[in-house]
Amino acid sequence: MNVTAPVLEHHREPLGIGESRPRLSWRTETEAPNWTQEAYRIEVTDADGTVLADTGRVESGDSVLVDWPGEPLGSRARVGVRVQVWGSGGEASAWSPVTHAETGLLTRTDWTAHPVTPDREPADGPLPPALLRRDFRLDRPVASARLYVTAYGVYEAEINGTRVGDHVLAPGWTSYHHRLRYQTFDVTTLLAEGDNTLGALLGEGWYTGRLGFHGGRRHVYGDRRALLAQLEVTHPDGTVTTVVTDGGWRTATGPVLRSELYDGEAYDARRARPGWSTPGHATTDWSPVTELPVPDAELVAPTGPPVRRTQTLAPVDVITTPSGRTVLDFGQNLVGRLRIRVSGPAGHTITLRHAEVLEHGELGVRPLRLARATDTYTLSGHGTETYEPHFTFHGFRYAEIENWPGDLDPAAVEAVVLHTDMARTGWFESSHELVNRLHENVVWGMRGNFLDIPTDCPQRDERLGWTGDIQVFAPTASFLYDCSGMLGGWLRDLAAEQLARPDGVPPLVVPDILGDAFGGTPHAVWADVAVLVPWTLYRRFGDLDVLRTQYPSMRAWTETAARLVEEGGGLWRQTFQLGDWLDPAAPPDNPGEARTDGDLVANAYVARSADVLAETARLLGEKDDATRYEDLARSVRAAFADEFLTPGGRLSSDAQTAYALALCFALLPTERQRRGAGERLARIVRRAEFRIATGFAGTPLICDALCEAGEPQLAYRMLLEEGCPSWLYPVTMGATTVWERWDSMLPDGTINPGEMTSFNHYALGAVADWLHRTVAGLEAAEPGWRRLRIAPVPGGDLTHAKAAHETPYGRAEAGWRIEDGTLLVDVLVPPNTRADIRLPGDTDSFEVGSGRHTFRRAYAAPAWPPSAIRHPFASPEEEAS
Repeated sequence: MNVTAPVLEHHREPLGIGESRPRLSWRTETEAPNWTQEAYRIEVTDADGTVLADTGRVESGDSVLVDWPGEPLGSRARVGVRVQVWGSGGEASAWSPVTHAETGLLTRTDWTAHPVTPDREPADGPLPPALLRRDFRLDRPVASARLYVTAYGVYEAEINGTRVGDHVLAPGWTSYHHRLRYQTFDVTTLLAEGDNTLGALLGEGWYTGRLGFHGGRRHVYGDRRALLAQLEVTHPDGTVTTVVTDGGWRTATGPVLRSELYDGEAYDARRARPGWSTPGHATTDWSPVTELPVPDAELVAPTGPPVRRTQTLAPVDVITTPSGRTVLDFGQNLVGRLRIRVSGPAGHTITLRHAEVLEHGELGVRPLRLARATDTYTLSGHGTETYEPHFTFHGFRYAEIENWPGDLDPAAVEAVVLHTDMARTGWFESSHELVNRLHENVVWGMRGNFLDIPTDCPQRDERLGWTGDIQVFAPTASFLYDCSGMLGGWLRDLAAEQLARPDGVPPLVVPDILGDAFGGTPHAVWADVAVLVPWTLYRRFGDLDVLRTQYPSMRAWTETAARLVEEGGGLWRQTFQLGDWLDPAAPPDNPGEARTDGDLVANAYVARSADVLAETARLLGEKDDATRYEDLARSVRAAFADEFLTPGGRLSSDAQTAYALALCFALLPTERQRRGAGERLARIVRRAEFRIATGFAGTPLICDALCEAGEPQLAYRMLLEEGCPSWLYPVTMGATTVWERWDSMLPDGTINPGEMTSFNHYALGAVADWLHRTVAGLEAAEPGWRRLRIAPVPGGDLTHAKAAHETPYGRAEAGWRIEDGTLLVDVLVPPNTRADIRLPGDTDSFEVGSGRHTFRRAYAAPAWPPSAIRHPFASPEEEAS
């Protein structure tokens, strides 16, 4: 029996954390069946080993997000934490490994640095990234050193010629007017007694760079980039030398001529300044910086991991296009940039262009709209040169290489994959290779679009944190990766933006750069992110604090929805809703023209969010609120039935999404209506020949709705459909990520003519949640996976399926396989949890404890495939019946 090193909050790397009382989690690794924790002991020590807190034996089975046992930590506090546990048999574990953690700067008074800017005047166009430096001398040896650093823009720090850390596009993108994230680095080994230099490369990033579609705009947050850095060097005698950004810094430009998020980077290696961040570098042509006032925004430590380089891919093919251009195919639509190794004459310029697809054999750049997605590199002529851009990223599978000196060796080019460095926690596989590829596409789509914030797409002139997208995808995301810290921080930005508005409406994108671009009106599905994503994180990670932190935001939106309902006479009525966005029947130039009435979607979501908020209020002890929101949900549900529902279960919008919402959000009051709605949904699905007819609102729910209607095989038939529109159609077209539109690429290989199309959008990949929960049968029965529910539903022509998830307690698995008329269900339940098992064909469930279990049942596969109702010669009357 082993206990893992404890985790503080959701931090993978607990250096510079922002919590003074961080909660603790640990896992027990044991092969003992039915193992449960009876007690624990936590010990906290300071940097010299002095015990600060020792709980002694605490009789409790809790091991996830356990309260901090000692006094609150102050800024710069360094502690060690270890845990011991006792099992149900009375046996004690050894002490866990020690986790060393350190707080950052927890109060504004800890900061003595001022932001410094290299910019003299606002610029109409892109600015070259600036070099900034400061020489300083240490007259004593170095015991330890920390660099606390952030920027208005993006930065890469260096000390004595060595890059600090491995973060990409730091400090990331927050709602800068409200919250400015800083990083903490241990730089002890980079410093020495004597002369030293602290430097940084400072780019525009999201702060002053161009953001948004239709050309976007610059200077959304301000018109001057700035660096804020504070280096604290502790000496063996305990004294501290502090070096801060102030008016004594100097600035110059270097080889990076421009580096923009959408348009790419231009780099001229002839302009390099070797040794620019080392002592003794000549600064005669460097200019003074300008010191700015301290930020008004709150300086916050990260709650999640940074963006990093996580993988490299080699080209799988070299293509010569019909026009004679050279294109490298990396075999996977990814987010990142290229790294090249090249030699050639000084002044020779190589151009690198990026796109997700080919069209007519050439790079398909039209979906990029006004994003150039182009990098250029001008050689210095000094031997073999290695180049990778600094402050840009691209969404691409194909890269066009222009003007390579000599013959191009594809091994000299690799794709560097970038995304927030979250831990992978979820997996799925089955006997159906196209379904496996679909799931892999969902994973790659999430990786590319979880780049500091949850973006809609990574390639065109947009890349924004659309709230509707993450609202529908959060259940899938939180299974596949530990995104608790990342999304927890993003939700705080959402709340800051939302609560600064007088109407209490969450913005359509967070951080909000659109303002009232869509008329300033609220939109269901999108605004409901304020309620439903915190709830998802609570359910998946067992973190009640996320509900407590977000409660004002959750409540503010629901109060606004209640007002809209009251103004509408019992229902929210609005001229236009984004609604079931990207219904496949919508024309290319009008993606919001869905078959399902926007008011129906909106009021379904009001009822759902009110239900969730009522339950949240109960958990937080807000009894009056719980009653209020229960009443709101009840009244909207009744008005919904009066307005949109017949006594027999037909809906005014006779569409897949309408029935999916009604079935999944409990909007059907009577058994007759529930049965009638389920039967009608099944008929509509058959009549559509199992093609998808849902957009953002309906797609996450349609398979669950069919299962709710007692038609799981129809859900499988929809899943396995390969015609357009369907989940597998893009897979048959070679997709390696989930598309924005069901037909982003048409069957003839041309790109959808709509102005808005992307080949890397995760929203429609929300079906993966159903693959995990229903096809494989693995889900959490209690918040945080303290109890599991395992209820696989075999179907289609699959012969096996399996899901695995790294829960807070350890690895859980559920899978099934069919062998010679026998169904075998294999289960792994992690220590300190229990599982409710319901086997196919059974009506009742039973409980098991931790360990591996295998169950067998005689199994007769259902007839496959289900047939469509529609006859090829059906009359319009028959079609409508």
